[in-house]
Amino acid sequence: MPSPRLTVVVTRRLPEAVETRLKELFDVTLRDPDTAMTRAEIAAALANCDVLVPTITDSIDAGLIAAAGPRLKLIANYGAGVDHIDVATARQRGILVSNTPGAVSEDTADITLALMLAVTRRIPQGLAAMQSGAWEGWSPMANLGGRLGGRRLGILGMGRIGQAVARRARAFGCQVHYHNRKRLRPEIEAEFDATYWDSLDQMLARMDIISVNCPHTPATFHLLNARRIKLMKPSAVIVNTSRGEVIDEAALTRALRAGEIAGAGLDVYEHGRNITPDLRDLSNVVLLPHMGSATVEGRVEMGEKVIINIKTFADGHRPPDLVVAGQL
Repeated sequence: MPSPRLTVVVTRRLPEAVETRLKELFDVTLRDPDTAMTRAEIAAALANCDVLVPTITDSIDAGLIAAAGPRLKLIANYGAGVDHIDVATARQRGILVSNTPGAVSEDTADITLALMLAVTRRIPQGLAAMQSGAWEGWSPMANLGGRLGGRRLGILGMGRIGQAVARRARAFGCQVHYHNRKRLRPEIEAEFDATYWDSLDQMLARMDIISVNCPHTPATFHLLNARRIKLMKPSAVIVNTSRGEVIDEAALTRALRAGEIAGAGLDVYEHGRNITPDLRDLSNVVLLPHMGSATVEGRVEMGEKVIINIKTFADGHRPPDLVVAGQL
């Protein structure tokens, strides 16, 4: 007699192809309409399912995990970042946590380069002039930005995404520098002609562009704080496509307003949708709505990884993308 199918709850709408495959394999409850679940809805799901498929909009904290039902054995996160899940508490309860690493590295790197170009070449200002009808024609001194070629790019976090950014930046003629928990192997450094900085402070003081590509952990919270932002050159630019909590957003806003740094391109924010007041109104900032991974291909690939993790678990094996507390 075949074993019963796993009961799976998905907290947000996913691409149709992913939802169809989930329905074929599992007893799945899909989210309709596509709104974030309330805490009470997440608690009800955790009480009655074998597998929860959350996204970054869902906070799965210790209290929710402690109240989970005995059937819950896997949290198969739809996304690479798991700072919204209390992984340590889950493991204490015997609940596995998986994620989807690598699925959106290239897409996020694309957006990083787009933000670098948008800030340094003043693309939003040009777009606004065209849309408002204010453009008065070409002039030698109008809309002057700066070229990327020859600039020093400091990458904070040289994992999959950081390396994808480095690859693109090299094609634009940037000099690649990086700070990381661990130095990369010599052959990887050679691939990007990358310079390693053991001291983040010293790197920040010498870079033209800083790209934040590290995860949010207790160690990286406000890694770019007011003191470190003040170390940067007045002509420098910050781009963040990783996690908003890595930057002290209030301190960044003050520095941008005071002209202590030249600009910023942000796709993520410290407090989610509650962006620091005045940041929206600054002319030297480009803001995007957390769309770094927003491609059809990336979203489907993320879903495929979720399915593989659940199916592998259902077959009695270790999910290939298992997250281990303390190794994030």
